Amino acid sequence: GTFTESQDTSVPTGAGFAKSLKMDCTTANASLAVADVLQVFHTIEAQDVQHLKYGTSSAESLTLSFWVKTNKTGTYQVNLRDKDNTRIIGKTYAVSSADTWEKKILTFDGDTTGAFDNDSGNSLECEWFLGAGSNFTSGAVPTSWEAESSGDRAAGLTVNLGDSTSNEWYITGVQLEAGT
Repeated sequence: GTFTESQDTSVPTGAGFAKSLKMDCTTANASLAVADVLQVFHTIEAQDVQHLKYGTSSAESLTLSFWVKTNKTGTYQVNLRDKDNTRIIGKTYAVSSADTWEKKILTFDGDTTGAFDNDSGNSLECEWFLGAGSNFTSGAVPTSWEAESSGDRAAGLTVNLGDSTSNEWYITGVQLEAGT
């Protein structure tokens, strides 16, 4: 499928946000090929995550919160990817009410195994999956830090946002912070 990504004024009432990111399906693809993937991601530089103490017994947990709205209910997956050590942890979240802003709060354990580089390279990535072929859905959700496996990256995803041109997905108020 084909998507248009744009800034939109749809936001949750009273939450203090002025804009959201909108993903709008403009050409549908109801039958995903095995290697197809649709995701939104954000990368964070290594020098900005040193305080997390990854690779030590004092590794900090991370809490990711965001507001999401879509007409496509179902289960979605979001992951944290350690790009320096090729490791991943993920969580699923349910969108239970179509076209309604829902706040999601997900906490991920700290990784005691791999330390982040200390440079300006992309070390930590948050990735939200919106559609994926079987190369990305054939495994299991990585609920604890593990060596990255393609089949686990969207294993909990039950939707394909690209199956209709009426599908839209919005996100705003993204916050990633140390601790619970």
